[in-house]
Amino acid sequence: MTGSRRTGCRWICCVQRNVSVILLLCCSLFVSATGVAAGRSAANASLDYKIGQMLMVGFRGTALNDGHFILRDIRRHHLGGVILFDYDVLTRQPGRNITSPQQLKNLIAVLQQATLTPLLVAVDQEGGRVARLKPEYGFDRTVSHAELGRLDEPQATYSASAEIAVTLAKVGINVNFAPVVDLCINPDNPVIARLERCFSAQPDEVTLHARQFILAHKTQGVTAVIKHFPGHGSSHSDSHLGFVDVTNSWTERELVPYTKLLETGEVQALMTAHVFNANLDADHPATLSHSTITGLMRGQLGFAGVVFSDDLQMGAISEHYGLDQAVRLTLEAGVDILLFGNNLDYDPEIVPRVVNILRNLVATGVISERRIDESYRRIMRLKRVVVQ
Repeated sequence: MTGSRRTGCRWICCVQRNVSVILLLCCSLFVSATGVAAGRSAANASLDYKIGQMLMVGFRGTALNDGHFILRDIRRHHLGGVILFDYDVLTRQPGRNITSPQQLKNLIAVLQQATLTPLLVAVDQEGGRVARLKPEYGFDRTVSHAELGRLDEPQATYSASAEIAVTLAKVGINVNFAPVVDLCINPDNPVIARLERCFSAQPDEVTLHARQFILAHKTQGVTAVIKHFPGHGSSHSDSHLGFVDVTNSWTERELVPYTKLLETGEVQALMTAHVFNANLDADHPATLSHSTITGLMRGQLGFAGVVFSDDLQMGAISEHYGLDQAVRLTLEAGVDILLFGNNLDYDPEIVPRVVNILRNLVATGVISERRIDESYRRIMRLKRVVVQ
């Protein structure tokens, strides 16, 4: 009887331990699931966690080993987003992140498995010449904004955009840095009109086509990010390469698509331009301008969604501002997500460097934690929408 009692006790204890493990596992899965759906509240999240969610970074690799810096940054620094490219500018080699639909789907799955709060996974898939998912990699051909504008058939724009959105959703991309709502004001613009990236020179037509693009993406759970605020269409030079001044070419007509699209309440996110316009800010380009982002965009136009910077490694910023200054000014301007494409420059330590800069800005009182919380809340609202 004693041996049986002991055996029975050991069996009961074993069952209890196993039940406890199962319960703990279930609780962990429940917490993970709710964390995926909602993220951590600003009150419960650490400063480092909130800062990490405010960064989006590019990297090299079509498949990742466990020691890759991007996985380290997702796990250790709570990196909130990644941007993918098909071409590496510095090495002049194709296949940077994208070689086939299945490869891309697998890559994104590995990235998402590294985090409890799902990543924003972004790409520039405008259509036409600016498309990272190309036919040579096994994806469908896309048409440019200019082609759609010439057709002038809103349903055709919706259909073409829906095809793009379906393709993105299938592989796990949830953010598209498109549509471009710049006006085709300067036909010789080297980075907008000459690449057929604008629908029209008429703001009402741009608004019409851009809205169809946004709605088509929304049906697939992909966030369309309108760009480049407050307008890059009148420029005569490329902000990837250096300073761009639109003071004498920009007009308020370039704001019309933003005004009308924001009035619909359908715009979830917006990207800034690195253009300088002394009429809006006598000191800084739009991305770094408080009067342009917080004053004009947030204040006058009433935009309450997520603001992405354009790539902060572009020449318009990197050639005129140090990293510390650019980060500080971007935050002071009112931008929510700081984008570092790691394609015009390549810095595997960019995330810890920027995290340290932001942490020090808060510690010294230059940037308040309340300001960090504002962006964090907007980012979490967006993630609840696009990450199912």
